[in-house]
Amino acid sequence: MIALINVVFLLLVFLLIAGTMAAPLPGGLRLVEADALEARSPPDAAVVLEDGTLLYRGAPVTMQDYAAFRLAEGGDVLRLVPDRNLPAQRLVDLVDALRQAGASEVRIVAERTVR
Repeated sequence: MIALINVVFLLLVFLLIAGTMAAPLPGGLRLVEADALEARSPPDAAVVLEDGTLLYRGAPVTMQDYAAFRLAEGGDVLRLVPDRNLPAQRLVDLVDALRQAGASEVRIVAERTVR
């Protein structure tokens, strides 16, 4: 029984010390509310519509042209903003095509939902 009391006491001491390490936020601080921000894709990202059409900077392009243009600019990390209703297999095919065109990494830009 004494061993159990010692363990509980040590846990209590640990939690008291660990809890005071992080400084509390100032009382009058108001944090930014991100739910009212307008969402925009990164300027170097290509948008993939539901039907598979690729748009870069608002103009339709082919996957090869997008890859060639971004790689010529020195960006070997390419970004895609797919439509929610784009079939997953089509997205995988587009990513494979970008990798074969020379992209070292393809990032999918998605919306983070707050729950």
